[in-house]
Parts: sequence; C-alpha cells; structure tokens
Amino acid sequence: MSQSTSQERPVDLFEQGIAPWAQRVRSGELTFLQTTQSCLDNVADNKALNAFEHINEQLPLIAAAAMDKSLSQGLDLGPFMGLPVGIKDIMVVDGLPTGFGSNADLSDLGLSEGSVVKTLRAAGAVILGKTKTVEFALGATGVNESRGTPWNPVDRDVHRMPGGSSSGSAVATSAGQVGFALGTDTGGSIRNPACLTGIVGHKTSCGRWPLDGIFSLSTTLDSVGPLCRNVHDASLIHRLFTGESVPTRAGIKGLRLGIVDDLFFDNIDPAIAADFERVCQLLESQGAVRVPVAFPEVHERTELFSAIVPAELLNSLTPERFSAIQQGVDTVTAARAAVGFDISAHAYLRAQQRRRVLIEQAAKTFNDVDLWLSPTCPVLAMPVADFSDIAKHDRALLASQNTQPGNLLDMCSVSLPMHQAGLPTGLQIMMPAHHDAGMLSIADAFEAIIGAA
Repeated sequence: MSQSTSQERPVDLFEQGIAPWAQRVRSGELTFLQTTQSCLDNVADNKALNAFEHINEQLPLIAAAAMDKSLSQGLDLGPFMGLPVGIKDIMVVDGLPTGFGSNADLSDLGLSEGSVVKTLRAAGAVILGKTKTVEFALGATGVNESRGTPWNPVDRDVHRMPGGSSSGSAVATSAGQVGFALGTDTGGSIRNPACLTGIVGHKTSCGRWPLDGIFSLSTTLDSVGPLCRNVHDASLIHRLFTGESVPTRAGIKGLRLGIVDDLFFDNIDPAIAADFERVCQLLESQGAVRVPVAFPEVHERTELFSAIVPAELLNSLTPERFSAIQQGVDTVTAARAAVGFDISAHAYLRAQQRRRVLIEQAAKTFNDVDLWLSPTCPVLAMPVADFSDIAKHDRALLASQNTQPGNLLDMCSVSLPMHQAGLPTGLQIMMPAHHDAGMLSIADAFEAIIGAA
C-alpha cells in the first residue's frame, strides 16, 4: 500500500471498529458531537477522495448534539447511537436529495424514505450524507462519468478504481469518514468495493433486509448491506437489521472449504492467487479442509446477468425515460443498460427459469462442503487513467467475475481483507441464502486467523 501523505490523514476514530469507538464515548473520552465534527473535518480535508454526493453539515451536528444530551440523561440506544454513517445515493433519506448517481431528473420516481434508513434513525445513528454511486448502481469499477469517481484511499498518489457500484460507501468507510456505510449488491456492488478498498462487505441474502425506499436495479437480484471495518461490525449491523445474533465459533477444525475451480481463478492476478493460497494454508493449519467442487455452470453468469438485469433496470426507469436520457448517461452504464432493449420476453423468462435450476444444483453442493471460498476480485485496484487503454479497461471490468455467481445462485456472501502488504485483496465466503449469521460467524473466525498471521 502506498505510504504517501499527499492528502491529509485525520485521526481514524473507527479503525478498530464500532464497539471500541462506542466504549470511548461512554468512558467520557469522546462525545458524539466531537465524533461527527471529526468526520466532517475528515471529509473537508480530503476532498479529493470525493466519497460523498451530498452532505448537509448542520443536520448531522444537530443530531449528534441531541444524542449527547440523551446519553447524558441516561438514555443509551446502543452501539449505533451517535455513530456517523453514510447512505448510498440510490437510497432515499429525508432532508437530502437522491440523485441515483445520475444527472437526470428522477424526482418523479416517487420513492420515500424506507425501512432500512428508518431503522438506523431509530438506533440513533447520525446520517452524515449520501455517498457516491455508479449511475443507477450498474458498474463494477466505481467509475462514474456523470457525477465523478471517488478516489480509492489505499493509494493517495494514484487515482485507482474504488470498485462499484457502492464506491462512495467503500471510500468513506475505508478512509474513516464514517463508522460504516450502506450499499447495495446486485452483482458484487458491496463486495467489489470492499475488496478493493481493504474493508469488509456483507452481501445479505435477498429478502433478508427490506428494499423499500431504494432504487431497484434488479428486482430479482438486489440486496442491501453494509461496508464496514471488520466482521464484528458486520455482525452488530446484522443483529440491528434482523434481530439475529451471530454465534461465536470455538474453532474451524473440520470445516469444509469448497473450492470451485471453474471461473473463480480465471484471469487472476498473481498477487491475489498468492494471497489466497497463503490464506488457505493458514485455515488448513487450524483444521479446515479444502474440498474441490465441480460447478462449471458458473460460466453462465454473463449470459444470465445480461438477460435479467438490463431488462429489469429499463423496467424501473421505463424504456421511454431511458431513451430520453441515454446520451447523457455514463457510457459504460448506458451500453450495459441498453442491452435490455434487445432482451425478448422469451429470453428473459428462459434466463429466470435457468437460474432457478442452477440455484437448486448449487444448493446440493453444500451436502459436501460448508461454504464456497474464493478470491473476491481477480484484479487489483487499477489506475483510472489506464482505462483509456481498451484492454486494461476490459480487465478492470472483470472485477465482478467472482461476485456475480453469488447473486445469481441466491447466496449470501461476505468479503474480508486477506492481504498483508501492497494493494488490498479480498477473501470471499459464499453460503446458501439465509445462512448469514452462520457465515458471519465463520468469517469472524477466519478474520482472527488471518489477522494473527
């Protein structure tokens, strides 16, 4: 990782996670107001990171002061009380505009603040602002020609891709500008930026969190979840939104690590392959067992994704609206969305039917393994300037190669850092839908082993 300090590096209050920060507040070392001001200062001093689309500075400070007063009067709402958070700019937040990563006027979509944001408010969280997103949440690199591309904070000298589409949420979290941020994941849009910015990203099971108040890229594949600093944070957030606690594992002896050779190791950067092999050996040293899994059907991910997502995006926008705004949309996003015009009803329904078959087939593999394990992204965070080279840009688009299968096969998934030095690399765990708590429990154990090495 670059050690440059060409941009300011304020004190990171959340480096160790949410719980240690919350304890500092309750010990009297910090206040919620001081925390929020520090976050706002971090954003102001690091404008080049460009993580936020909208911030109303007065609202967060007013909310933080109110939380300080409540805490002083004996009302403690828990670990999220007074915690500054970021919200991806496809989610409606009262008092802040929602731009969907676009220059187009979509104010007539009729969305109102949804259950996820209301849950955060009820927990006492301080909404710092709306974070940048790829236009309409369709894009793996994080590049947005329409509204600007956040700067990946792992390299303060070179503008590297932050991953997408939840680009701003990842950058803000990685840079310590918020305690955590919300993103959405339709084909990797939480896990990709988490991987490339060196943090944790949880793609929740479809339907586990409510999606009201959130722009729909794909009614079939959309999910919402957190980008955060560690697995313990992800577990706290999971409990907040589901009421389900994440159990602590005594160890990983006998855990069967499913390694699907198909697709997941294609086009892989040597540094990522080396990190993955090192981590697998670490897990094996603690009693885990690698088990090969044959599932060549994962190669169908491009065909299925292209038959489902663009059609559903056009349905959300309406074909007429998209045609009217298409010339002003980010060129990559526009080209991918326009595929929806060529998808027949027959092709769409056939893809949906094939997906259901593959979900059943993938589920059967878990009779022999406990999880699927792979690198999260096959590529490192590439310089944005390199994207003028078509070959390099095409390689950058491979960021979602390993994450799309999790959406298409109806799995929950988490990405956690696995690198020791250099640019971040990510370890991806995938399990069947609604095994989120068990998956996070395993991820927590893995994180402890990897971090201790």
